[in-house]
Amino acid sequence: MNRNITYRIEEAADGVLISRYLRNRHYSAQNLIDLKKRADSIWLNGEPVFQNVRVKPGDLLEVRIVETQVSAHIPPVQHPINIIYEDEDLIVLNKAAGMPIHTSMHQYENTLANALAYYYKQQGKPFVYRCINRLDRDTSGLTIVAKHSVSAGILGSMAAAKSGGNPDLPEIRREYLAIVRGEVSPAQGTIDAPLSRKPGSIIEREVDFENGERAVTHYRVLKQQNGHSLVSLELETGRTHQIRVHMQYIGHPLIGDYLYNPDMEWIGRQALHSYRLAFTHPITWERMEFTVSPPADMQRVVNWEG
Repeated sequence: MNRNITYRIEEAADGVLISRYLRNRHYSAQNLIDLKKRADSIWLNGEPVFQNVRVKPGDLLEVRIVETQVSAHIPPVQHPINIIYEDEDLIVLNKAAGMPIHTSMHQYENTLANALAYYYKQQGKPFVYRCINRLDRDTSGLTIVAKHSVSAGILGSMAAAKSGGNPDLPEIRREYLAIVRGEVSPAQGTIDAPLSRKPGSIIEREVDFENGERAVTHYRVLKQQNGHSLVSLELETGRTHQIRVHMQYIGHPLIGDYLYNPDMEWIGRQALHSYRLAFTHPITWERMEFTVSPPADMQRVVNWEG
């Protein structure tokens, strides 16, 4: 992917080194190293320059990103994808349940990575797969994929900000919808229970107050029907299987969850959907927000009116 990013230097940046200016824009140290590898990556007022040049108000700074490599070991395979938004820096998709995010030894050609590799190959564009917010295979809904190294670095730092990575960056906020067993009471609350890997398993997690990492989930009940509750959840931390384990911990596991509650009467996968995604654009700093309704299998259990 090739991308030219331009900045008009403001008064407050008078005399600042280009390297510092870009760091203030949340370019990572690795981003700056990568840009140094090409002599014509940084241009100032139409001329290529080094990063140790100082800028002045009114200058036009241009960052030219040229990426010719493609992700190794991700064969392009045609699969349907639901694109919600796309620009030069990122793509937001509504991932289908049952589609893994990443390739693995046993999931080598049926992933979102394969689908996007095919999508960009058809356009003749090299593409490195950089998914920002990972969803479990059977979780549906919104996810972000960065289209070049700079947007990936900034979005990755935003994702880490929720776990204390960089408090100066705005967080990526995610709201999930889940259908759980029983009528949740109280109808709104916070689950603050640390999580760790379950002994003897490489996949399962459990609440562990002695050795676990802090995990906080905020929930509120939206609807109760058919002996189930439709719950909205927001994560304060982003631990593996956090929602699934936390809801099981309070006695209301997700239905259809083969690991933590293999109750397949109403649905054949964990009833979890990434419903709302809000974040600051890594390049324009515009606030972005997207919502997608849950798929039909969840709507059948609790009549969706969103």
